[in-house]
Amino acid sequence: MARYKHIDTSPRFLPVDLAAQLLPGTFEHAAHHLLAHAVDLSRFDARFRNDETGAPAYPPAMLLTVVLCAYAHGIVSSRGIERLCREHVTFIALCGDTAPHFTTIAQFVSTLGPDIAHVFAAVLAICDQQGLIGREMFAIDGVKLPSNASKHRSGMRADFERQATKLEAAAAAMLARHRAEDARPVEPDVAAKDTTRRERLGSRHASAMPPSSAPGSPRIPRTGAGRRAGCVRATAPTTRARSWPRGKA
Repeated sequence: MARYKHIDTSPRFLPVDLAAQLLPGTFEHAAHHLLAHAVDLSRFDARFRNDETGAPAYPPAMLLTVVLCAYAHGIVSSRGIERLCREHVTFIALCGDTAPHFTTIAQFVSTLGPDIAHVFAAVLAICDQQGLIGREMFAIDGVKLPSNASKHRSGMRADFERQATKLEAAAAAMLARHRAEDARPVEPDVAAKDTTRRERLGSRHASAMPPSSAPGSPRIPRTGAGRRAGCVRATAPTTRARSWPRGKA
């Protein structure tokens, strides 16, 4: 019997370079770069009055990045996003291991919805042009991202404006779903969701397998090699040795 190495996924303490967790060519890396260095976020500064007094606030670029990347993974609740920032190494890197409380995320989304939607639309448009938005990303009920039609665009300004309008509407729908999820009772934790999804995958896998290949299913005996049931094999006619009359001695 074949022997394999044991893969241990239990918790452990490891030195982690947070910047190295954001791999170039991924949606998370692009969103982090755009929101931290390229997109103008000066409109968010007006909500803070802590130039001389008050505690330092979380940078809007960081909050926008973790929220948008959480949406990309189908997480649309403030508690779920906080949990990602505490447990998922990519999100720990995105927030610099300063996980914001879920109330901070909820207030940020609820008070700055239109501004956030505008910024998200700009980031999604760039990532869409770079082919960084996969088919299974942003799997959120009631949200449909416009398909990547860059190959069919004429390059006219009207095409880009139309695409930007669709992306901003999709971002607004994500934020509305986020606010609706925050208003609901506490959602199940990740372990409960993982168990549910494993059971769903197992049932789909069992239903997709043919009956004879399912584990533990009895093998159906064949009626004959290369023959169908009810068929009779044709036999060649037998030849008898011809007897000749014996001659007289």
